[in-house]
Amino acid sequence: MTDIDQIRINFNPTELHILNIALAIIMFGIALDITLDDFKVLFKNPKIVSVGLLSQFILLPILTFLMVIIIKPHPSIALGMLLIGAVPGGNVSNFYSKTAKANVALSISLTAFATFLAVFMTPLNFEFWGSLYAPTKALLKEISLSFYEMARVVMLLMGIPLIVGMLIRNYLPKIAKQLSKVLKPVSMIFFFVLIILAFYKNWDLFVNHIHLVFWLVVAHNILAYILGYYTSKAFKLSFQNAKTIAIETGIQNSGLGLLLIFGIFQGMGGMALFAAFWGVWDLVSGMALAWYWGRKPS
Repeated sequence: MTDIDQIRINFNPTELHILNIALAIIMFGIALDITLDDFKVLFKNPKIVSVGLLSQFILLPILTFLMVIIIKPHPSIALGMLLIGAVPGGNVSNFYSKTAKANVALSISLTAFATFLAVFMTPLNFEFWGSLYAPTKALLKEISLSFYEMARVVMLLMGIPLIVGMLIRNYLPKIAKQLSKVLKPVSMIFFFVLIILAFYKNWDLFVNHIHLVFWLVVAHNILAYILGYYTSKAFKLSFQNAKTIAIETGIQNSGLGLLLIFGIFQGMGGMALFAAFWGVWDLVSGMALAWYWGRKPS
C-alpha cells in the first residue's frame, strides 16, 4: 500500500481559486448577519467568553497534541489533526447552537471573535505543537512552513471578508439582508460541490486509506465536545452556555483547513484525508448532538 505521507492531492489553479473565493464569500455572508451589538456580548460576559476561547485555542490544541503523542498516527495525519485542532470554529456551529437551544448570541460572538483571533492563533498553535513532535517537525521542515504566509492566507480568506461584511451590515443593513439571502446558500453549494469533487477525483485514496483516519476523527471530535462541555462546567457555567462552548469547540472550520492544505501544504494526503473526513463527520455528529440537546430539558 502506498505510504499516505507521500501522497499529494492537487487541485488545478482554477479549482483552487474557486474554493478560495467560496470560503471568502461564506465568511462574508456570515458577517452580514453580525452586528456590533453581537460583540457587546463579549464585554458583558468576559468569563463566559474567556472559557470559550480557552477551550478552543488553548485546551483543544493541547488535547490534540496528547492524542498525537499517544496514538502516534502517520506524520501527515498527525499534522492534519494538529491543523484541525488549531483552526477556528466552523460557521455551522451557530445553526447547531440554535437547534440545541444553546446561547445563540454567544455562539455568534465567539465565532466572529475566534475568526479574528485565528489570523494569529491558528498558525501559532499549528507551528508550536507541530514542532514539538519529531515526525511532524520533520515534515514542517520539508515544507518550509512560513508563519507569516499561513497568517496571510487566513487573513485573506477569513479576516478581511468578515470585516467587510460587518461594515456593510452596520452601515447598509438593507443591502446586507438582501445579499445574505443570496450569498450564503450559493457559496455553500459551490463549496460542497468542490469538496465532493475532491473526493471524486481521489476516490481510490479515500477508499484505501479511510481506515487510517475514521476512528481518529470520531474520537477527536467527540473528545472536543466533551472538552468544551466539561471545561464550561468546571467554571460553573450554565447548561445553556456549556452547550454553546461544547459545540464551538467540537465544530471546527475544516474548510479553512482544506484550503490551507491544498494551498500551503502541497495537498499532503494524510492531512487532506483527515480534514475532509472531519468536515463530513462533524456535520453528522453536530446535528445529532444538537438534536439531542434541543429535546433535553434545561
